[in-house]
Amino acid sequence: MPRPVRCRMIERYPEHWTFAPEAAETEETIQLTLDEYETIRQIDKIGLTQEQCAEEMGVARTTVTAIYDSARKKVAEALIDGKTLQIGGGSYRLKAQGAGKVRRKGDAAMRIAVTYENGEVFQHFGHTEQFKLFDVTDGRITESQVVDTNGAGHGALAGFLKEADADALICGGIGPGAQNALAEAGITLYAGVQGSADAAAEALAKGTLSYAEDATCDHHGHHEEGHGCHHEEHDCGHGECVKENRPF
Repeated sequence: MPRPVRCRMIERYPEHWTFAPEAAETEETIQLTLDEYETIRQIDKIGLTQEQCAEEMGVARTTVTAIYDSARKKVAEALIDGKTLQIGGGSYRLKAQGAGKVRRKGDAAMRIAVTYENGEVFQHFGHTEQFKLFDVTDGRITESQVVDTNGAGHGALAGFLKEADADALICGGIGPGAQNALAEAGITLYAGVQGSADAAAEALAKGTLSYAEDATCDHHGHHEEGHGCHHEEHDCGHGECVKENRPF
């Protein structure tokens, strides 16, 4: 029986998820896992040794060597053969993103996060300084709390929401990189929402929220909510070693 894969610690989600050549000769996509991405970031970007990278990721140096070699080969293949490089998946868990003081939600509760400013839905996800979290049980909001974020950029904010056990996010404008980060975190997105944060959360709890799937920071459209929502369960706390989809 093979040994289970140990989750590798990563600092945060990437800011950019897909890299494609201007004129691809093939439609083939290469998948660079997040633990592979982390070795590239730490060794080639930051300049850590493999021993230091292994300590940061909580694994053996030989494990880092194998991950790093695999990552470099994938990057080389994408660059030389003109293939699209897509980041995602892998055996990893996130380092704490500053949400440790958020109240724990109940086992049966759904947690809705809303980008928050002065009672309204804040319109730029990547710059939000606060989230308002709503816990929903049987279609009713039972608790709420306002929490300060401890990072700028959508990668850090998506990690913050994952650590805070958010199942869904209501926001205004949001870019494609942030959407990828939330999808990787298993958080269902309801974008293009304006107005009262409390009213938006209440509407989502009741299944009547209007939102837009393609809302970016300069586009806010709406259509009636009617999509099923799913999130992911993992066996590594905030990691990705085993994935399983289930409805709320």
